[in-house]
Amino acid sequence: MNPGPENFLQYIRYEKRLSHHTLTAYANDLDQFSKFLVAECNIGQPEQADFRHIRSWIVSLVEVGLDKTSVNRKIATLRCYYGFLLRQKVITIDPMTKIQALKTSKKLPMYVEEKPMEMLLNDIDFPDTFEGIRDKLVLELLYGTGIRLSELTGLKTVDVNLYEKTIMVLGKRNKHRIIPLTQPLYELILQYNQLKNDAFSGQADAVYLLVSDKGVPAYPVLIQRIVKRHLNLVTTLEKKSPHVLRHSFATHLLNRGADLNAIKDLLGHSSLAATQIYTHTSLEQLKKTYDQAHPKAKK
Repeated sequence: MNPGPENFLQYIRYEKRLSHHTLTAYANDLDQFSKFLVAECNIGQPEQADFRHIRSWIVSLVEVGLDKTSVNRKIATLRCYYGFLLRQKVITIDPMTKIQALKTSKKLPMYVEEKPMEMLLNDIDFPDTFEGIRDKLVLELLYGTGIRLSELTGLKTVDVNLYEKTIMVLGKRNKHRIIPLTQPLYELILQYNQLKNDAFSGQADAVYLLVSDKGVPAYPVLIQRIVKRHLNLVTTLEKKSPHVLRHSFATHLLNRGADLNAIKDLLGHSSLAATQIYTHTSLEQLKKTYDQAHPKAKK
């Protein structure tokens, strides 16, 4: 058996347990690269390519105007793929050794300021209906725990420990983490559960915590709509997504003195490097405060 692209995709699906979205992206990248090799280099298999062919593909991507972030993702795909081939002893030299990622400007995480979030969750009235309390619970869970969209939709009823006031979240690479619930969030879950049972007479999906207006498991588009509709009430941010609430959770914790390692664990990051971007956001906030308040700032 030749461990080419198909075997590699099987490997990252079943061994690495990457998400379906990542798997699709890897498959598309390898398909594009393979077609380039055939059309431009007369090479039938990616394992026959060397760093010059890879570099030519990267140059072609830049020339057609693909943004650097997307190019770097494709480079990461090839780096993972050729690493796989090297371990399988299909190749003896890794052609990615001489390939470097393109330099990009770092984008700070987009987040909602504390006051607008307080206004949204404390001052805006949510109807005491199943839909109203469900929508508020979505916002409170995203902002109050920092979980990802996929983690929210995957949250099961049994993952909520009302006795311990915690939730168990299944994160990337099938890693579990425990996140504490605040008292208001705990009480909101109790209220939601009662309304859920009343609205559907116990006929709603019992496996997953969050359900749609029809009682079926909540899906990503539904959550995105809920978040965007409510963030529109309090912020003019260009992006209004569940991930913005995750960024807000981390940024507000850091601004209030939370330990970076604790934030890392709450977010489910595998390394501290991924969490450190929030220190830049916090620094920007400090600069803003300084410019507004210090008498020497504008002189």
